[in-house]
Parts: sequence; structure tokens; C-alpha cells
Amino acid sequence: MKHSNQAKPKIMRNKSRLFIALCFLLACCTVQAQTSTTNSTPTTAKKMKFLIHITCGPENATKAALGFLVAKTAIDEGHSVTLFLAGDAVTLLKDAELDKVVGLGTGKLREHYEAIAKGGGRFYLSGMSSKARGLADADIAGKPAEFAMPTVLVRLATDSDRMFTY
Repeated sequence: MKHSNQAKPKIMRNKSRLFIALCFLLACCTVQAQTSTTNSTPTTAKKMKFLIHITCGPENATKAALGFLVAKTAIDEGHSVTLFLAGDAVTLLKDAELDKVVGLGTGKLREHYEAIAKGGGRFYLSGMSSKARGLADADIAGKPAEFAMPTVLVRLATDSDRMFTY
């Protein structure tokens, strides 16, 4: 009798060890599969269309420059970017403001603007906001910019993958 009682615990210990070994092996395979999936980024990530809507002007230099910085960053990442400036933000495209505005921790507006323009970014300025603030064609001459009505903002928003507002 003792012989069969001693055999049972030994078999149980072996089954327990086998079970633990199988669990460990399964965990290793799961980690390997997750690592492979995480590290296998496609060579062509989806390019997106971003709309950056800015309504603050030089009075809030940090926020205004942040909107331009985000647009520049999206372009640097290979995405297409359109900016719609409304309210006080329309004055940001005046050369004097581009040279003057520097955000606290968000950089120089002129540098961001240059990168956006060079990267194919496009600016739309609210026509009504521009008229109310005295902006004219001369203020945007030579810039990738045009005056636009609210219908353009709505169209751009519906055509974009993501929209940010500053």
C-alpha cells in the first residue's frame, strides 16, 4: 500500500511541474507574439489630413505659436496640414507679427511659419475677421494664404482626418 501512496505524490509533483513548464512556455510565446506585433510597424504609416483652427492672436503668443508648432510637427511627420485663422489670429500672418511673436516654450512664430510654408502647408484667413482688422491682399502676398468664408472652414473640417483648435 505504501508503494502506491508514494507513487501518487510523485506523479502529482511531475504533473505540477509539467503544468508550470507549459504555462511558462505559453507566457513566453505570448510575449514574443506581442513584441513581434508591436515592433513590426508598417513601412508606410497612414498619412493624415490635419486642420489647425487658430482663433487667438499675438495677445496670446504661447497659444498662437503652439498651433503653428503642431502644424509644423504634423508636416515634419509627413502629414498634410491646413490652417484656418479666424478672429485675432488673422493678424498672425502680418510680417511684423510673424517676426515678433514668440511663445513661452512653443517657439518663434516666424520659424514655424517658414517650415509650414516650405512643407506645403496652406493658410486660410477668415475674410470677415481680416476685413474687421484691416488686413489686405498685400499682407498675404507671396504667402501660401487666401481669404475665406466660414463655408471653407466647414468644408476643411469635414475633409480632414483630425482637427485641432487653438
